[in-house]
Amino acid sequence: MVENVEELKVLQPVVMKQLQTIFEKNRTGHAYIFDGEKGTGKKAIAMFFIKLLLCLNPSNNVPCETCRNCKRIETGNHPNIKQLEPDGQFIKIDQIRDLISGMTKTSMEEGRKIYVLHHADRMNTSSANTLLKFLEEPEGNVTAILLTESYQSILPTIQSRCQHIKFATVPRDILLKQLQEQGITFSMASTVSMLTNNLETAILLAHDEQFAHARKTVLKLVETVRKNVHEALLVVYEDWLLSFKEKEEIERALDLLLFAYRDIVAIKANPQSSCTYPDMLQSWKEIALHTTYDRLSDQLQAILQARQNLQRNMNRSLLMEQLMLNLQEGYTFV
Repeated sequence: MVENVEELKVLQPVVMKQLQTIFEKNRTGHAYIFDGEKGTGKKAIAMFFIKLLLCLNPSNNVPCETCRNCKRIETGNHPNIKQLEPDGQFIKIDQIRDLISGMTKTSMEEGRKIYVLHHADRMNTSSANTLLKFLEEPEGNVTAILLTESYQSILPTIQSRCQHIKFATVPRDILLKQLQEQGITFSMASTVSMLTNNLETAILLAHDEQFAHARKTVLKLVETVRKNVHEALLVVYEDWLLSFKEKEEIERALDLLLFAYRDIVAIKANPQSSCTYPDMLQSWKEIALHTTYDRLSDQLQAILQARQNLQRNMNRSLLMEQLMLNLQEGYTFV
């Protein structure tokens, strides 16, 4: 989990530079949208920015963390800061009205007032329009920070009145490190970090027995495909079709299969490449040695085609039979 400014700079270097430059040049706007996937550090960086704007003793564009304001922000007790979460499914009009009322009243404290809207995309039409009026005619020294994982769901009229701060996805090496710190093996961390950018989701996946079984089934299939198409079909009927019954499960299994063949391509190009399945490295090297880039390209295309056929609701058994034949063709057995 993010603990200090240096970690935030590693996590979101561009965003941190943007915010520190805004502060340094005294160009704080009246509204920002922090837009990024879950787990990209939006909340932590919002708190950093708020502290920076209200800190009594900032140094090198970093809040001191020890002054009265920094301490009150840390404990959630600063009267000039309001945070708003959705009430149930939506942020409702009464919540926005209460917020605006609090922002426009004479404050106990002098200085900037800041409000943070969590899940800002979940404003209903009436609450969004009420906020829009306040954004168009803000009263006093007020700054809004809207956090969202779905920028396109926010009214374009609100978007146009806010500075858009785009958060990058978490670098995979950082996520890998965080997962290993949680006691997850490097192999499993390498796999789940290809499926999600969010730490919480990755941890849940890594501890999910069903996912571990899915991973094992996919790897078993890759191993048997290179030996014999009949063995591969046996794995399909005895393991794959019994394990993956829902459309979403098959889709994820095909993604895992695609990652395996991408690993083989990467290893063929560079034996030191990082893998989705580092525990399969020796096997991938052996497969890479006995196949060509053209063949691997055909195999990747076959898996992508299977994914398309799944969306078209093709019969699952037929889909997998066809895929096994396409994957198995052209192997050179040594």
